[in-house]
Amino acid sequence: MNVSVRVANTDLRLVQGDITDQDTAAIVNAANSTLMGGGGVDGAIHRKGGPSILEECRRIRATLRPEGLDTGAAVSTTAGALRAQRVIHTVGPIWRGGQSSEAEFLANAYRNSLHVAAEEGLRTIAFPSISTGAYGYPKERAADVALRTVIAEIRQRVDAFDEVRFVLFSPTDLSIYNATLQAIVG
Repeated sequence: MNVSVRVANTDLRLVQGDITDQDTAAIVNAANSTLMGGGGVDGAIHRKGGPSILEECRRIRATLRPEGLDTGAAVSTTAGALRAQRVIHTVGPIWRGGQSSEAEFLANAYRNSLHVAAEEGLRTIAFPSISTGAYGYPKERAADVALRTVIAEIRQRVDAFDEVRFVLFSPTDLSIYNATLQAIVG
C-alpha cells in the first residue's frame, strides 16, 4: 500500500521501503550529532553510500560544526554510491516523555531539511521516520509532527518541491503514517 496526495504543487507520498534505495534528489539521514555514522538509518546510509559521505561529514565537523550538529539542524553532503544526489543529515530529538520540547525539535529537523533541499534546488526528497527508532519517539506522535510540518512547509514553498516522500521501513509504520495523513488532509 503506497499512498499519494497532492499538496499545493507537490506530490506527498508514503511508501514502504528502504531509504537507501530511493532515487530522489535527496534523502534525509536521521543522524546523530557527531555526524560520524551510527546505527539504524544513519549506519545504513553510511555503509551503502560509502566513505565519501563520512569524509564530507568530517570536513563539516572540522570547519562548520566543530561541536557537532545541533538537534533540529540540518546539513547536506554527497550521497556517495547511493542513488540520490545528496544526503541531508539532521538530528532528531531523543524522547524524554514529551516535556523537553521534543515536538519543536522534531519539527525543526523536518523544516530545516526542507530548507536545505530548497536552497540547493533539490526538488525531490525522501524522509525516514526521524527519532522513532533508538531515540524512542512514539511513532503516532512523530507521524503527526512530521506530516503537519512538511505539509505546512510545502504550502509555504509552493513551487519548491515536485515530490516529498516518507519512506517507512515496516508495514506498521506505513499504516500509522497513512492514518495520520488521512486525519490531517481528510
